[in-house]
Amino acid sequence: MDAREPIRVYVGLRSAETAEERAKLALEELKRVGGFDRSVLIVVMPTGTGWIDPAAMDTVEYLHGGDVASVAVQYSYLTSWLSLLVEPGYGAEAARALFAEVYAHWTTLPKERRPRLYLHGLSLGALSSEQSAELFEVIGDPYQGALWSGPPFPSRIWRSVTDDRERGSPAWLPRFRDGSYVRFTSQENGLAIPDAHWGPMRIVYLQYASDPVTFFDYRSLYRQPEWMAGPRGSDVSPELKWYPVVTLLQLTVDMATATTAPMGYGHVYAPEHYIDAWIEVTDVRGWTAEQINRLKLEFLRRR
Repeated sequence: MDAREPIRVYVGLRSAETAEERAKLALEELKRVGGFDRSVLIVVMPTGTGWIDPAAMDTVEYLHGGDVASVAVQYSYLTSWLSLLVEPGYGAEAARALFAEVYAHWTTLPKERRPRLYLHGLSLGALSSEQSAELFEVIGDPYQGALWSGPPFPSRIWRSVTDDRERGSPAWLPRFRDGSYVRFTSQENGLAIPDAHWGPMRIVYLQYASDPVTFFDYRSLYRQPEWMAGPRGSDVSPELKWYPVVTLLQLTVDMATATTAPMGYGHVYAPEHYIDAWIEVTDVRGWTAEQINRLKLEFLRRR
């Protein structure tokens, strides 16, 4: 089957005065260009600057032969870590407005003909996307899943699941209950949990153990963070030691410079690591293991 040209709708910060007005613009444009006629629809929250990671969108569009529509609205010009400090509520407000508009229209469509609906966000976008809807608001007609990458440390759902992880699983790659609702992965695919079966909604967190935006913790001031305990992630040096006060200062500097790390480390997420995550979240079928490996190699070549 021939691939289709993906649909991408983006509404900038200056397009309208309020988050609600920008969300309405986004919905109308999405309807106009036929976004609800695609098989996959992704509501995306950008980073603080309004940037959307091509590594995330290019990969899911390849996996679905371009039969994908995505929609996003900008809510800030600040980098994610600065937004976390000075305007953390702006992203959540925009996320709730956009999801409410898209979801309200999506629920009016026949279930057998509407696209499967997913959420996505990187960095502050992941935090905002988490806050776009409460589970009780969608339980009667749930969206199909979400892929949240590099979730910032204040992320409520991420924090709750990480704290309640199965005993023995590391903080940087938790296992949560039976794996039917939420799973975690990193540079190595951690999603194939033996005897685990997905439920109706699939949530995946893509995170690196070396990402200070995710694993920053104010309590590092006076105690060793859990991600430094063994076993450590492969991207965290065994020489890294915890020191009171010093480690917190180091993590603060690391968070401010997290996007300067090599791709595949820190807060810079590599496209080949998105592929397994999107396969699980969007239930990709029809690809052989050889084809998936070739796709990963192609994205690795493009770096």
